[in-house]
Amino acid sequence: MRLSAQQKALERYLATGDSVIPPELLEQIQGSNTLPAADGLMIYQNAYRARLLSVMREDFPALHRWMGDESFAQLAMTYISAWPSRHFSLRWLGEKLPEFIRGYIAEPQRSPMIELATLEWAFTLAFDAPDAVPLSLDLMSRFSADDWVNLRVCLTPSARWLQLQHNTVGMWAAAKAEADMPDAVALSEPLDCLVWRRELVCQYRTLEPGEAAALRLLIDGGSFASMCENLVGQHGEQAPLQAATWLKQWVGEGLLQRG
Repeated sequence: MRLSAQQKALERYLATGDSVIPPELLEQIQGSNTLPAADGLMIYQNAYRARLLSVMREDFPALHRWMGDESFAQLAMTYISAWPSRHFSLRWLGEKLPEFIRGYIAEPQRSPMIELATLEWAFTLAFDAPDAVPLSLDLMSRFSADDWVNLRVCLTPSARWLQLQHNTVGMWAAAKAEADMPDAVALSEPLDCLVWRRELVCQYRTLEPGEAAALRLLIDGGSFASMCENLVGQHGEQAPLQAATWLKQWVGEGLLQRG
């Protein structure tokens, strides 16, 4: 067997978790009197898959806490067999877990599990996102009239916008605080949640519907003036003040950059 074929056979054996060692691989591995080749391969396979399981627990601690050790391990190992790691870095191992859950778990557990996994993965994406120079209050204090008229913004690369249908944020927060996990409950109205990184710390918060609509308008290409106009119906003469208050908050949180 050529070295490349031997490497691929070993990769398949490790990735699938198959208990049967391919004969063509086994005959290429030299064992010893104290450790036969088959035993050595099984030890290596177990250690490799244990490391993958450890990564999944680290990336999805809330889902792990909610499901419990045994159920999470079953989910994770089945996922790993279905979606073997294809990247040199284990950082991407859990990327397809929400998609896998969609086809593996039945309702009513499926939807809240997908949301919780998606929220946890958003933190991973936020932490590893490219650096960017966000808008600052100091820079905006030096804006000219034309700067304000032509201002267009977008979210920084680390920001992830999720619309949640369940009490997912409460479940995640309970797991992080090592408190009792609440049952998954469907919300009466969808909840908008932002996850982003400010410097080296991941942040999150939920948005009330009015704030979410205003921010969505702004990052979809609207101007500050159009945001003020859009708020008149709800806030009347206070619309510019409300718009300025939200804009100051978003900039202060490091959420926006110039589009």
